[in-house]
Amino acid sequence: MQNKFKIINDPVHGFIKIPHEILFDIIEHPYFQRLRRIGQTGLLNLIFPGATHTRFHHAIGAMHLMFTAIETLKQKGISISVEEEKAAMLAILMHDIGHGPFSHALESMLMDDWHHENLSLLLMSRLNDEFNGELTLALQMFQGKYHRKFFNQLISSQLDVDRLDYLKRDSFFTGVSEGNINTERIVSMMNVCDEGELVIDAKGIYSIENFLTARMFMYWQVYYHKTSALAEFLLVKILERAKYVISKGIDLPATENLRYFLYRGKSEATDEDILRFTQLDDNDIIQAMKLWQNSEDFILSYFCKCVIQRNLPKTIISSQAFGQDFIDEKIENTNIFFGINNGDDLVHEITRKLLPYDTEKQPINLLQKNGKKIRLDQSQDQLLSGLLNTKTKRFILTFPREISGLKS
Repeated sequence: MQNKFKIINDPVHGFIKIPHEILFDIIEHPYFQRLRRIGQTGLLNLIFPGATHTRFHHAIGAMHLMFTAIETLKQKGISISVEEEKAAMLAILMHDIGHGPFSHALESMLMDDWHHENLSLLLMSRLNDEFNGELTLALQMFQGKYHRKFFNQLISSQLDVDRLDYLKRDSFFTGVSEGNINTERIVSMMNVCDEGELVIDAKGIYSIENFLTARMFMYWQVYYHKTSALAEFLLVKILERAKYVISKGIDLPATENLRYFLYRGKSEATDEDILRFTQLDDNDIIQAMKLWQNSEDFILSYFCKCVIQRNLPKTIISSQAFGQDFIDEKIENTNIFFGINNGDDLVHEITRKLLPYDTEKQPINLLQKNGKKIRLDQSQDQLLSGLLNTKTKRFILTFPREISGLKS
């Protein structure tokens, strides 16, 4: 009989235990193994060469943090059954199982806006059938239908174990130290109040503020870095253009599963769609881009060369929207330089906005010594939270590098 109580050596958290057999069975399943071939951060490795870690890494790490959070709560006298522990760990382990190639960037292009959480839910339901209902409680927690609210908050909220893992992990692999949060300290401060909701012991306030600021820095320095935003944008444009080229009756070489989605019309998800989707990963997209560099379609070829050869278009970032005259000048120069008339396909304004801390949507509550809870941003001890509830927006203009020195 196979030993399913394995230990995984993780570069971020150290040794991770798999305390329940069902967790091992899910990890071994093809749906989950696919996550080894899905990058956690899309094309971020074009900017931060170390960022080659996967969704598989992240899901295992989040499962570990769920285990340590539950251990912490038990030590504080919160009653948690073995079944609840197992379900919470299963829910977080599978939370990203529905991610497509290159994560968020291609969800809408390939799958008609099937959000990855909907796909995760669909695949979790299929796994539940396969495992004779063993995942029913995990599904309830994932959907927020379980009566003990704190389990869903640990899975999905402004301070969940998903965020705790990806911030620490992405900081580690990108080398951006501003995102390095103290997950052990934050988890040790977790508690549950009378209403059954997740709170943070008041003395942990500065660790939480550090977490929120670290997340803000990671977004602007890493995820929304102007070249990161561009790389993600290029992926979407490549798939969009490929679909356009195909609609004109021109055949494009691609793996069988990618071809299926390129030719597929808009419709509800079918069994065939799900089967194909669970066989699709980053490699299908990379292979396609390598081949499409030689496409007769100039726009498609240009964008694919930009990514594969890492000869990325020029970007300018601003806190103000770019004037139409400035954009038109870039389009005109593009048309002249390349001898084309559709330069507007190569010049784009990308926007990125971030609200570091939403005081209305599942606010973080602190548990005071007198047993009362108070919202983080209303605490007299807070230093930064009051400054983090303002939305910031940036505008990124991208245009061909070849025209960056031209004046009209």
